[in-house]
Amino acid sequence: MTLSSLVLRSMAKNIKHYFLYFFALIFSVTLYFSFITLQYNPTVLLESTGMKPAAGFKTASVLIIFIVVFFVLYANHLFMKRRSKEIGLYQLIGMSKPLIIRLLGLENIILWALAAGIGVGLGFLSSRLFALILMRLLEQQVVVSLTFSTQALKQSLLLCAGLLLIVLVQSILKIRRVSLLSLFNASKQADERVKRFSGFGMVMGFIGLVAIGYGYYVSTQLFNLENATVNTLFIRMIVILAATIGGTFFVFRFSVSFVLNLVRMRKKGHLSITDVLALTPIMHRMKGNAKSLTLITVLTAVALTVLSLSYIAYYSSASSAQQSVPHDYMLMNGHGVEFMDMLEENNIAFKSVTFPIIRANVDIANLLSGSLAESGMLNTDAETDIISLSTYKQIHEDFTLQEGEGVIVNHGGLLAEMLPMKSNRPATVKTDVWQESIKIVSISDESVLSTDNMSAVVIVTDAMYDRIEASTDQSKTRWNEQIGINLLNKKEDLNRAEVLYVESGADAVPFNTNAEGKVYYKENMSQEQSRQFNIESMGVIIFVTAFLGLAFLLATGSILYFKQMSEAEDELESYTTLRKIGFSTSDLMKGIYVKQLFSFGVPLLIGLAHSFFAVKSGWLLFGTELATPLMITMGIYIALYSVFALLTIRYYKGIIRASL
Repeated sequence: MTLSSLVLRSMAKNIKHYFLYFFALIFSVTLYFSFITLQYNPTVLLESTGMKPAAGFKTASVLIIFIVVFFVLYANHLFMKRRSKEIGLYQLIGMSKPLIIRLLGLENIILWALAAGIGVGLGFLSSRLFALILMRLLEQQVVVSLTFSTQALKQSLLLCAGLLLIVLVQSILKIRRVSLLSLFNASKQADERVKRFSGFGMVMGFIGLVAIGYGYYVSTQLFNLENATVNTLFIRMIVILAATIGGTFFVFRFSVSFVLNLVRMRKKGHLSITDVLALTPIMHRMKGNAKSLTLITVLTAVALTVLSLSYIAYYSSASSAQQSVPHDYMLMNGHGVEFMDMLEENNIAFKSVTFPIIRANVDIANLLSGSLAESGMLNTDAETDIISLSTYKQIHEDFTLQEGEGVIVNHGGLLAEMLPMKSNRPATVKTDVWQESIKIVSISDESVLSTDNMSAVVIVTDAMYDRIEASTDQSKTRWNEQIGINLLNKKEDLNRAEVLYVESGADAVPFNTNAEGKVYYKENMSQEQSRQFNIESMGVIIFVTAFLGLAFLLATGSILYFKQMSEAEDELESYTTLRKIGFSTSDLMKGIYVKQLFSFGVPLLIGLAHSFFAVKSGWLLFGTELATPLMITMGIYIALYSVFALLTIRYYKGIIRASL
């Protein structure tokens, strides 16, 4: 028999093991080639103005390389373990190690050549689909052409060649270093040898759960400035990473076994067939594979966190724009009032609200907690925008204040998270010649004014407003008047109004003047312009992170699937014995269902929990909406992970049916 015919027979024999691995390789090449192709698509480069898309695609291509390398190395390691007996038999019949290496090398070359060819072809066809998805995310109505990039082809083939070389080196080292006897036992070896369960394991399992809980608690205090120092944020991040990753390892290494051992002890030896097929294998398999399961869980959490945060930013585009530009249009210091005349000339109905603004120092120390106010890290006495009650009543007619009372608005998002304030406490308003205490009766995140740094705004009674204005020099106030304009028929008139807004010059206001009299202008976006800017800025990012998340999911899900395939074949003899003594396929499958619920559910559940607390701690940096985008991303991840679990159950069912 020639080497080539032996290679073909070997591949035909192992085709059931290779199909998902082969599919994953094709998907990886397709994804990489598509991303590289998008870098050179002229339509994408022209329309993606919010950020440079090439930078996003290049970053994504590097991360995809990392994902693919990790996946290929791990998958090849699992396949080598599964084929260890086959390799041992080759040596027993007289084949030398160099000949076996050539056999495996030819198999991999054929496999990678097919994957590269199919992947590049699918990548070329799907690149236009990806470009259309990106344009849809950017809300751009353009015609996207199907382009083929020779540069993308070169980079993709180079990646495939590099990965093939790495796989060959890994296979060569594996075959040369192991003995013939170890090859026949390799498939039964876990990541680590499992010892008998002990009291030490119980303690470590409890510590693992506590460590994860402590990491979650610290994540909720990440931006809490109480008792904080300059290095506090960095230290908290290190503690969170160490506690959650270390705790995750302990959970897989000890906690799962600890909990299941308690369940088994409660049964006092009366174990059902479901217990035999589920509890004991889960205890030892998870304990032995703790390192790899920890890595899979951490990667899942990282991918899901990045995807969730980017989707939060994209999903919050409209609400973030409304927070920074509270009205459809904001005119500063009377600049651009011609815009209102142009709206009237074009029969565009609108309503305007004028906000006279003064500035004074407001000391909020009493509104903060004692430790936060006394920490010395914060300047609690700073210049603040102030508007009168009569001005505020233009948008809330029924709102009232008693003399000596005040309200704080524009206090939301990250500012409210880092500086939590309590109402019904006094604040001190200070001018050049006097100071007066007012009672802050309410604090809200309502956006009333467009501010440079999203700082809070104080509303006071008209009498106090007049006293502040009379006792301070307001000539240095940057924005002493803002005019909010809202279209009454926004759906019909928005496009025309946007054109008029730019033509009037209201989209840029004088900001500063240098010594030579040169005037510098500041961009003054409308609410729609701000929303479009957010969409364009985040469109590429959500596109990139979505596909990176899918690549991570494919890699981690496939590895779990490969592991379960190996375990199913290792347990074939046990299934044969159980079938011979009278247990049916449905009896055995009950235990398999429980086993897969743990094998896929525990890593997924821990990954989801890690991701939830990571997102919860920092989502305010990215947007204003949390629940809906987080539920959508987690729901998609759960659904796709369930597909791998169902494929595994289907494979187990086939193994059990073939066991007798």
